[in-house]
Amino acid sequence: MSSLPNPLPDAEAQCRQLADLIRPQLPKNPALVGIYSGGAWVAERLKELLGLSEDIGLIDVSFYRDDFSEKGLHPQCRPTVIPFDVEGRHIILVDDVLYTGRTTRAAINELFDYGRPAVVELAVLADRGGRELPVAATYGIWDVPLGDGQNLVLERNDGAQLAWRLEHV
Repeated sequence: MSSLPNPLPDAEAQCRQLADLIRPQLPKNPALVGIYSGGAWVAERLKELLGLSEDIGLIDVSFYRDDFSEKGLHPQCRPTVIPFDVEGRHIILVDDVLYTGRTTRAAINELFDYGRPAVVELAVLADRGGRELPVAATYGIWDVPLGDGQNLVLERNDGAQLAWRLEHV
């Protein structure tokens, strides 16, 4: 078992820290793309905190996962929505938790179906290690090694506030 802080960190405060980390490096005309569902929530929050006017993109990687045949279709599959031209853009891909790198790889594959971005960076709230692919976050707030059978889950309550929950599987 790992030693996690109790209580878990404030996810809303972590979003503010992530925005503060990104802000000095923010390129001209960036585009945010959130990975459903936690990454989409974080991307929405970053849009507000960074004062960006353009709508965020949203990606569901269900069909792009390399383990699709094993896992099947996620019961809450949502449509990918990219409301801007990806070609030549500086994209900040946003997720809540970085783990094996497979979700990030799937999101990048899908993103390239919409065009060839100039740059793709990755922003995450939590990096739990355990990489299976050579993927690293450009911007990250919390390195959290988890034990076997533990998952970190970002939730959004009725008031749209984000909070962490530790799940034992």
